[in-house]
Amino acid sequence: MADGTDQPTVASLRRALRRAADGRPLDPDEAAALLAARGEFLDELLAVAGRIRDAGLADAGRPGVVTFSKKVFVPLTRLCRDRCHYCTFATVPHRLPAAYLERDEVLAIAAAGAAQGCKEALFTLGDRPEERWPQARQWLTERGFDSTLDYVRACAIAVLEETGLLPHLNPGVLSWAELQRLKPVAPSMGMMLETTATRLWSEPGGPHYGSPDKEPAVRLRVLADAGRVGVPFTTGILIGIGETPAERVDSIFAIRRSAREYGHIQEVIVQNFRAKPDTAMRGMPDAELHELAATVAVARILLGPGARIQAPPNLIEGEYDLLLRAGIDDWGGVSPVTPDHVNPERPWPHLDELAARTAAAGFTLRERLTVYPEYVRRADPWLDPRLAAHVAVLADPATGLAVESARPVGRPWQEPDDAFVPGGRTDLHATIDTTGRNADRRGDFDSVYGDWAEVGAQVPTAAPASATELRAGLRLAADDPAALLEPRHEAAALALFAADGAALDELCRIADDVRRDAVGDDVTYVVNRNINFSNVCYVGCRFCAFAQRERDADAYRLSVEQVADRAEQAWVAGATEVCMQGGIDPKLPVTAYAELVRAIKARVPGMHVHAYSPMEIVTGAAKAGVSVRDWLTELRDAGLDTIPGTAAEILDDEVRWVLTKGKLPAATWVEVVGTAHELGIRSSSTMMYGHVDHPRQWLGHFRVLAGLQDRTGGFTEFVALPFVHTNAPIYLAGIARPGPTWRENRVVHAMARLLLHGRIDNIQCSWVKLGDSGTAELLRSGCNDLGGTLMEETISRMAGSDHGSARTVAQLERIATAAGRRARPRTTVYGYAG
Repeated sequence: MADGTDQPTVASLRRALRRAADGRPLDPDEAAALLAARGEFLDELLAVAGRIRDAGLADAGRPGVVTFSKKVFVPLTRLCRDRCHYCTFATVPHRLPAAYLERDEVLAIAAAGAAQGCKEALFTLGDRPEERWPQARQWLTERGFDSTLDYVRACAIAVLEETGLLPHLNPGVLSWAELQRLKPVAPSMGMMLETTATRLWSEPGGPHYGSPDKEPAVRLRVLADAGRVGVPFTTGILIGIGETPAERVDSIFAIRRSAREYGHIQEVIVQNFRAKPDTAMRGMPDAELHELAATVAVARILLGPGARIQAPPNLIEGEYDLLLRAGIDDWGGVSPVTPDHVNPERPWPHLDELAARTAAAGFTLRERLTVYPEYVRRADPWLDPRLAAHVAVLADPATGLAVESARPVGRPWQEPDDAFVPGGRTDLHATIDTTGRNADRRGDFDSVYGDWAEVGAQVPTAAPASATELRAGLRLAADDPAALLEPRHEAAALALFAADGAALDELCRIADDVRRDAVGDDVTYVVNRNINFSNVCYVGCRFCAFAQRERDADAYRLSVEQVADRAEQAWVAGATEVCMQGGIDPKLPVTAYAELVRAIKARVPGMHVHAYSPMEIVTGAAKAGVSVRDWLTELRDAGLDTIPGTAAEILDDEVRWVLTKGKLPAATWVEVVGTAHELGIRSSSTMMYGHVDHPRQWLGHFRVLAGLQDRTGGFTEFVALPFVHTNAPIYLAGIARPGPTWRENRVVHAMARLLLHGRIDNIQCSWVKLGDSGTAELLRSGCNDLGGTLMEETISRMAGSDHGSARTVAQLERIATAAGRRARPRTTVYGYAG
C-alpha cells in the first residue's frame, strides 16, 4: 500500500500489530496499515496504545490521570484571509456587528470565565484578515493598531492584568519574529498542522484550495519556528478531509520530527472532520469514530509515551471510553461559559459528566493549565518571566497541574523586580585562563538542544566542486575578483573554495595583491575590551559553549555598575572601544540594554560602545513590544555607536537551523542589520565556518553580505570566525566536524578578500581562534586587520580555544612584524587613532 489507498492484508496488519506490541519502530507503511484496523484488530491496537499511554503517565508522575483545561473561548475576529471549504467560523464582514471584538468585550468574556473558575482564555481568530478585508484594516487603524497580531498582543496583556486568565493564542501562521513578540504575553500557543498533503491545498476543489496559510510547508515552518523560539505549542491533525492513510501518517511523522528536534510540542490533537451546513464540504461524510480511534492509537504509538494526545470531547458522540482506550490522555479545553465557536452545533459536555465518563473508564479527571505541567515545572526557557507570577498562583508546584480551587486574579504584567540578580562566576573572564571551566558541557546538555539523532539527520551535504573551473577561477580572481559572486561564475568560485597546494598558494597571493591595492600595507587594530554581561542563555544554539543555565557553576550576571567599572578600567588602560554582548538571558530586564549603554557613556563619555548582536536586538524589541527600528533608535539615542554583526554564523537557513536551533532566521538578521545601517548605526559582518557547512553555503553567505552592503554601505569590516569545536555541543554530540582545516582557514580568508572586493575593504582575522602564527600567515593571504586587544575574551575560551583572552599592543605589533608589515591603531570604524 505504497500510496496509502489500498486496504492492507491481514498478514500486514498482524505484522504491524506484532511490531507495535513489541515496542519496535513502525515505518510509514506499517503505520498506515494500522489505520485500517477494525474488529479484533482494532481492539488489539487500542490495547497497545493504551499501555504506551499508561507508561507515559506513570513516568510523568500522574498515573491514571486524564487532564482538561477549564477555559473561555475568545473569538477575537471571525474574519480570515483564507477560504477553507469546511469552516463555518470564518465569515464575511456584513454578517458581523464589527470586524473584531472590542477590548471591553474580550475582558467581559474573560471576567465571566474567571468568576466560574476558568483559567485559560483561548484566543481563536482568522489568519491576517486585514490582508483581505478593508473593513478589518480600517477597524485596526481607527484604534491605533498596525495589525491583527498587535491587537492580539494588547488583548492578551489586558486579560492577564485585569482577569488573571492565561492566554492561549491561536492566531494562525506566525513568523519566527512574531512568535518572539507574542511569547511574553502567552504561556502557550497553537496551530493545527491539519495535514501535510499538499494536493489538498494546491488542487482546485481541495479543502484548502485558495487558502495561503494552509500550505503544509508553511505550517510545518511555523511548528519549527515555535520550537526555535521555545513556545509550548499545541498542534494536531484533522482527519477525514480527503487525505489518504499514507498522507495521514506522514502528518503524524512530521509532528514527531518537530517534537523530537525542539521538545516544544506540548499536545497533539487528533480531530475528526464533521460536515457543517452552508459549507462547500457539507455533503462529505463525517470521519467515523472507529477511524478516529485507530488514528489516535497510531498517533500514540508513533509519538510515544511522553506525548500528550487529545480528542475533542464534543465531537465524539459520547464515545468517551473508545477514545480513552485508544490512548488519549487529555480532553482539551472545556468551557462552562462560552460555546465552541468553531463547532457551535456541538456543545461542550458538562464537567461533571466528563469526570464521570472518565472515571467509568478507570481514570481520574484533573484540571491543567493552558501550558502543560512539564513546561510549568521546567519554566526556563519556556515561560517568560513576566508570565511566571500569573502561572505560579494557579499551578501546583509539585505536579504542574492546576490548583482547581484557585481563582484567577488580575496582576501586573511586568518583569519581576528581583528576577535579574547579578552574581555567579563573575571572574570567569579572568579565571577561564587559569582554572578553566567547571565542566565541558552545561547541565541540560541532553535536552536543551533537541534530539541529536533528529538534528544529525538534517545536516546538509555538499556537491563536489569542478576541478576544471579552477584555472578560470584564478584568472577571474586576478582580473575581476568581485565578479566571482555572480551566479554565472558560481562554478569557478566553488572551485576556488576547493583549492589546495600550489593553486591555494596562488589564490592567497592574488588575495594579498588585492588587499595591497585596496588598503595598503598597514595592519590595523583597535584597543578595546570585550564585556560579556551575562552568559545565562536558553536559546540552545548547538555550537555555543558559552551559554549556561542560571544554576550552572559557570553561570554569571554582571550588574550595570560592574559593566561601567570594566569600561572605565578599559579607558584607563588606553581602550577606545568596548564590545558588549551577552546571552539571551530571559531575566534580563527589557530596560537593561539602554541602561548599560547610558552607564558606560556616563562613566566614560569618550568610549565607543560597540554592542548587541542582531539576536539581542530582535529579542529586546520583541520583549518591549516595539519594532526593531524603534528599539534601535532608543539604543542609538542612549549612546550606542555601532553593533557587531555577529549571530550571523551561516546566513543559510538550511544549515542555520541545524547549527543554532533557536537563533533568528537569516532574513531577520538581514532586516536587523539593514535597519541599523539605515539609522546610521554601522556594523561589522561575520561568518562562522567549519562545522556542518560547506562551500556553496559560504558563497551564499558572501552574496547576502554583498547585497546588503550594496543597499546600505554600513559594514565596516568582515571577520571570518573559525568554529572552535572542543566544547561545542554539536561537536560533542558527534555531528559537527572538528573545526575547519588549515586549508579551509586560508581559503575562506582569501576568498573573503576577493569576493567582497570593492564593497568591504577591511578583512579581519581572529587571533583568538587562529593563534599568533596562524594570524600572521593570514595577514599574507588577504587580511589587513587584527581585531582588538580584547582585554577579556570568554566566548571562544569557553569553547576550547587555547590562544588566550587578551593581547597587548606590543603583542599585536609582533604579529604584524611576523607578517612583514607595520601595525597601527584604528578606531572602531577604521579611522586613524593615536
